[in-house]
Amino acid sequence: MSSIPEEAARGFQQGADAYERGRPGYPVEVVGWLSRELRLGPGRTVLDVAAGTGKLTRELVPTGATLVAVEPVAAMREVLERVVPEATALDGTAEALPVADASADAIVVASAFHWFDAAAAAAEFHRVLRPGGRLALLWNRRRVDQPLQRAVDDVIGPYRRRPPRPSRDSWRGPLESGGPFQPVAEREVPFEQILDADQFVDRFTSISYVAALPDRERQSIVRRLRSLAARAAEQPLRLGYEAEAYLYKRQ
Repeated sequence: MSSIPEEAARGFQQGADAYERGRPGYPVEVVGWLSRELRLGPGRTVLDVAAGTGKLTRELVPTGATLVAVEPVAAMREVLERVVPEATALDGTAEALPVADASADAIVVASAFHWFDAAAAAAEFHRVLRPGGRLALLWNRRRVDQPLQRAVDDVIGPYRRRPPRPSRDSWRGPLESGGPFQPVAEREVPFEQILDADQFVDRFTSISYVAALPDRERQSIVRRLRSLAARAAEQPLRLGYEAEAYLYKRQ
């Protein structure tokens, strides 16, 4: 992720363990759909780019496909190697993938494409995918219409230095212009993440700009998040999301 700001890289490095404990995975319905659409199975190779701690990688293990996880942040990669030993973990970025030409049948990018230099990443994806290979982009979008999610934004929003994830129209261009990739299908699935108070704190302190804060400011956020968790009417806590998946075919 050569385009990731230094602050964000530092936050992911410092927040890797909280990321693993607190971030949601992906709904079974979405993972099953992707596995079928990507035709994953024994003899197929899938590249998980900016894999983080392997939140999606681990869900693909049962397919029997060969898993290669590329992650540039050392602390995230160390967690991935521990929790998903079935995958080969490599140090690298979306803009300079450490794999050979036409070596992958599929590429997945989960909650990360917005960090990339989209044009450079698209060129790399085209290079490493075999002809007819497929690319899947996923995000978990928080349901900010939920009162608890809005209350969280009141706590962490003032610290956000980077704009929210770009709209889908803004990131489609580098993939689709000039014809490197053809859109195939999209899927949206609502789901809930169920957490206790500690997981709730980890969920939001693992956000890069929060994790990178000085200790005093970060601890202030922790106290406010714990107060939110204690006051929540519903226990355990439930956070609403929409999982979004976008499928492309290499031209």
